[in-house]
Amino acid sequence: MENNTHERLGSRLGFILLSAGCAIGIGNVWKFPYITGQNGGGIFVLIYLLFLIIMGIPVMSMEFSMGRASQKSPVKMYHVLTPSKPLWQKHGYLALAGNVILMMFYTSVTGWMLQYFFYMLIGKFDNVTTSAEVNSVFSSMLDSPSTLILFMAGVVILGFVVCSFDIQKGLEKVTKYMMLALLGLIIVLVIHSLTLDGAGEGLKFYLMPSIDNIREQGILKVIVAAMNQAFFTLSLGIGSMAIFGSFIDKKRTLLGESINIACLDTFVAVMSGLIIFPACFTYDITPDAGPNLIFVTLPTVFINMSGGRIWGSLFFLFMSFAALSTIFAVFQNIVSCLMELLGWEKKKVCLVAGVGMFLLSIPCVLGFNLWAGFEPLGAGTGVLDLEDYIVSNILLPLGALIFVIYCTRKSGWGFENYQAEANQGVGVKVKNWMRFYLTYILPLIIGVILVYGIISPFI
Repeated sequence: MENNTHERLGSRLGFILLSAGCAIGIGNVWKFPYITGQNGGGIFVLIYLLFLIIMGIPVMSMEFSMGRASQKSPVKMYHVLTPSKPLWQKHGYLALAGNVILMMFYTSVTGWMLQYFFYMLIGKFDNVTTSAEVNSVFSSMLDSPSTLILFMAGVVILGFVVCSFDIQKGLEKVTKYMMLALLGLIIVLVIHSLTLDGAGEGLKFYLMPSIDNIREQGILKVIVAAMNQAFFTLSLGIGSMAIFGSFIDKKRTLLGESINIACLDTFVAVMSGLIIFPACFTYDITPDAGPNLIFVTLPTVFINMSGGRIWGSLFFLFMSFAALSTIFAVFQNIVSCLMELLGWEKKKVCLVAGVGMFLLSIPCVLGFNLWAGFEPLGAGTGVLDLEDYIVSNILLPLGALIFVIYCTRKSGWGFENYQAEANQGVGVKVKNWMRFYLTYILPLIIGVILVYGIISPFI
């Protein structure tokens, strides 16, 4: 019987691109630009980068360390690292639940990206001229459960087919090509955006820190938004990174590899802004358009742009690759967990998990049409909002807090064990002076995010 824990990635590049692919997703290329727009541009980017360094990178190194030391998926790594402390093991199952709930809505949104790529490719927007007409197309798409289910099913099937092969021949190979294509598309789209008439004004808004923007938004609001984005962009807390730690050797330190992956993740997020803001200022589109930025605002830009059908197709292909990179990585995590829990071979797990994931993803689809009256978090919310709230506001920060406490306290794995594993190999090492910060300050920061995330929809 095939044992997933014995699988190995074929190269360091594969590990970096897979881990970055898990982090790079809709949060980078969709949420980061509009959150930046809503919070005053350049000053938000600076604060975001600060919190990425002091918060995101350390937690990522802990996830990697636990995975590499245990050589297991999240559901079993606590059993190996601290077998005499069963209370910690419960988080492994919570992490698996987090991955599943995340995919229950992520599959649908990825389907939207693919559907928009298809729309652009066939000229669906060729006779559309206003944002109201684009919004009508988007609304019609959401009103059709059969079409949404079709694209969602395609995403689920594609994801589990890729994961059903040996990790080097399937997931690693596909992700390498897809991520390299994604990075190539970014460069092409950025170069094009920088040639637009409003590029200078857009770049000034995006990259130049502004004291006026701080006063307008409120410094506390900007800091909290940057802290949240820096944390959520890496999808830390549900073991999505830990599984890739179990697939790599000990030639490189894990803090150093975490820095490399965070840099690649940030590169994609920042480049997305370079694509979007010049276009917004060229065509007099408000840069704080919110979630509609991708599905309503930008298509309006493309249809009024010379060669817009081509540029729109390339943009939504880029968006699709970003979303699929997360789908493939998280599906691999789910498959690895189920293989260790059930003892089944990989193809059987992929088949059963694929059917289960398809069925679990249907409520999100129906939440935009047949179940539109279900508003669990208040007026204007739906099934997707509830699922996103559970993962993003509760399970991610709670899981990250558990990882930090586990890796720094004697009641868990302990700082010495974490430091020893993270520091094996060549690269940036976890220093002794970091211990106080990681043990006392970092949990406090994550605790603030957890409390704020829980109460934010209700204040």
